[in-house]
Amino acid sequence: MKDSGSTAFKQAQQERLGKPLTGWRQKLYTVIFEADTRAGKAFDVSLLLLILLSVAVVMADSVADLHVRHGDVFRVLEIVFTAIFTVEYLLRLVCVRHPARYAKSFFGVVDLLSLLPTYLAVLFPGMHALIDVRVLRLLRVFRIFGLSAYVSEYRSLLLAIRYSARKIFIFLSFVVIVTVIMGTVMFVVEGPENRFTSIPTSIYWAVTTMTTVGYGDISPVTTTGRFIASVMMLLGWGTLAVPTGIVTVEMSNVGRQKRAATTRTCHECLTEEHLPEARFCMHCGAALPPYQSDEGP
Repeated sequence: MKDSGSTAFKQAQQERLGKPLTGWRQKLYTVIFEADTRAGKAFDVSLLLLILLSVAVVMADSVADLHVRHGDVFRVLEIVFTAIFTVEYLLRLVCVRHPARYAKSFFGVVDLLSLLPTYLAVLFPGMHALIDVRVLRLLRVFRIFGLSAYVSEYRSLLLAIRYSARKIFIFLSFVVIVTVIMGTVMFVVEGPENRFTSIPTSIYWAVTTMTTVGYGDISPVTTTGRFIASVMMLLGWGTLAVPTGIVTVEMSNVGRQKRAATTRTCHECLTEEHLPEARFCMHCGAALPPYQSDEGP
């Protein structure tokens, strides 16, 4: 009874954790997902170069003269790029413990979206232009060239925006109320004879004036209208700095823990930036494999 219970527990645990990463899957995972090793960095740099080339081909193919002269070459290159990226995507699914979890992650979705347009273009030719979504994969450059500090700053900015979301929402609500009121007033003051043909059109003028864009397609003619426009311009110039100030204050309040971030990835939750000496994932608590870098473990 004890042995059967222990076996059932192990089976349930393995089912929860997925297939263990050992042997070739462990080596493949390190190369594909971790950029601190020499092989991993070479793989990611090569991948980025291929992405840049594939996007350049799509851009060149959109030029009429180049399409006429080199259209066949561009099509062959696109097939080659798609084949390479398809194999790379399948290898990523093979070497992770939870393929479905990776497929639903940010980079997993981006990887899939970068492949679909080429296959869909067979049925819908207009989808071919969407291949440029591959440029999103260049976000991996933050992992490759040791720019993890910028990723940390980016996350700090997101935290600051999240903490200041309520204040920004209240501010934007105030701006909306002002533009609606001032747009309605301008509709009454100027009227259809001065191109303020409706309240929505007048609100459009108020928005362009408040944001200091000022297209000039609609402008007040009367003295009262010009006075209101002047007030709107000064008000808009003053309010532009408010969201920046709110986010800046929140950023100064966000405590950032300085650490030697790496591309070391948890095999369970696929999160990065673990310390070289860390033994367990800081997100899910799973055990981490020994750290590998160009200098060795």
